[in-house]
Amino acid sequence: MTDTRQPLLEVDRVTRWHPLKRSVVPAWRTHVKAVSNVSLSVYPGETLGIVGESGCGKSTLARTIVGLHKPRSGRVLYNGKQISGLSSRRMMPVRREVQLMFQDPFTSLNPRRRVGSIIAEPLVVHGVGDRAARRRRVHELLEMVGLRSEYAQRYPVEFSGGQRQRISLARALALSPRLLICDEPVSALDVSIQAQIVNLLGDLKKELGLTLVFIAHDLSVVRHVSDRVAVMYLGRLMEIGDADAVFTAPQNPYTAALSSATMAPDPHQGRRQRRILLVGDVPSPVDPPKGCVFSGRCPKVQPLLCRWERPLMRDASGAGMQEAACHYPLLPDELTSVPV
Repeated sequence: MTDTRQPLLEVDRVTRWHPLKRSVVPAWRTHVKAVSNVSLSVYPGETLGIVGESGCGKSTLARTIVGLHKPRSGRVLYNGKQISGLSSRRMMPVRREVQLMFQDPFTSLNPRRRVGSIIAEPLVVHGVGDRAARRRRVHELLEMVGLRSEYAQRYPVEFSGGQRQRISLARALALSPRLLICDEPVSALDVSIQAQIVNLLGDLKKELGLTLVFIAHDLSVVRHVSDRVAVMYLGRLMEIGDADAVFTAPQNPYTAALSSATMAPDPHQGRRQRRILLVGDVPSPVDPPKGCVFSGRCPKVQPLLCRWERPLMRDASGAGMQEAACHYPLLPDELTSVPV
């Protein structure tokens, strides 16, 4: 899949493993292989959605991008410059342009600090403005995310989950970043509140010219907000491409199984869609399969090739809209069947 635009963010064969204590595992199982050889690009002004089951490495990838984790191998490039492995001092200019919105609004906000102090902290750390200017900026940010400016004097405990996530968003926007990475920002919220936060992110993206990486396990939300979608499983990238192409004509059987679990907006389409039920358990990330990581649950698995050879990303359709890591990509007639 080729694109002539210059990426704002590039993830080049990034691997991140978490060490385990050797006293509780065999010596040859020493790491959780959270992210393995993931490559993707994010272009200015777009929203890239990253989806997958819990534990597939989405959040680890986000934290590796922003420098909270150091990659075991591979590179992260922002605006053409490598940022992985930089010291804290050299990362300071990058942090002004790349911000992370955390998943849980109940634990990501310091309960002992007032909301105004929480939002102003990035301004203080980066030495932006004097006290009066920072106060004005805090009030501006609160109003930008749909809260009243007098809320700056309150504590996080006085707010609901949706309001706390708006506060987290205000803090992430304090330095006017170009790239905002949203790590499952609506997973801890009620459905109605989820819609409010998603719509707010869409409005702010247009208003501020943001580029978004939106991480979630809810495919319906990701499909609504994303221009392109990347699908992960057990630390590996399984498929990436245009959102409509990935959801309507998936090439990887895992993507098709995820897509079939969501409710189709068109009831007639829902009747035609075949529900794919996966069997077996997700393998341990400490000891993933040697070949395709999905081979143990894939309905199209071939014992020799799939279980022993790692598939490469390729575009089986030839349309240039998506790529999938699969030895036997799905055909169009395999995506529909009688209703179940």
